[in-house]
Amino acid sequence: MFFGLGKSQAQSYTEDSLQIKAYTEIKFIESVAEHITLKKVFCDYCSEFQTQKIGEEALRRADLEKYDSQNRLKNGYKKLAVYIRISKDDFASIVPETETDK
Repeated sequence: MFFGLGKSQAQSYTEDSLQIKAYTEIKFIESVAEHITLKKVFCDYCSEFQTQKIGEEALRRADLEKYDSQNRLKNGYKKLAVYIRISKDDFASIVPETETDK
C-alpha cells in the first residue's frame, strides 16, 4: 500500500474554490442576541462589491450560529470567525447587475 502518491479526493476542492474569512461580533444581553456586526472581510482580491456581498453572507451565517450553545453568552460580545468557501466560477459571477447586462 502506497500513501501520498495519488491525488487525494478530499483535497480536490482547493483547486477550484476559494476560502474567505470574515470576523463578526454578536452582542448578547440576558442571553439574547441583540445585534450582529460585521468587523472585517479578509479578501485581498475582492472588488468592493464582492466584499459587500461576502460580508452579507457572513452576517447571515453568524445569525444562524448565534443559536449554537457554544456561541451564546449571558451578557457581552461574542467574536465569531466565519469561513466561506465558494467556487471560483461562482465568485467570478458576483458582479453588480449593471455589469452583467453588458
